[in-house]
Amino acid sequence: MQILLAFIIGAAVGAAAHFLVRGRGTRGVALAPIIGAFSAGLVWMILTWAGVGLENPLLWMSALVVPIVVTWPVLVILARTRTAHDAREKARLKIG
Repeated sequence: MQILLAFIIGAAVGAAAHFLVRGRGTRGVALAPIIGAFSAGLVWMILTWAGVGLENPLLWMSALVVPIVVTWPVLVILARTRTAHDAREKARLKIG
């Protein structure tokens, strides 16, 4: 049941990353929190299956650090890809 804490922490980190990473208009508002929640939940699950207990700070730090490490680069790559794609489409359609 404690995995819900990881999902909440990951979603909060993802929401913060959504507003801090450039190119907000190139992605949906729910994408970053979903990526953060998924990555935090996944690492929580892997660590608990590996035998790491709730008293271990590694479990809690991973729920905070992993969403940052995963979500930030994904958002940067998505923003760059979407901007480049939009530029190519504008050039192809000859609209500015």
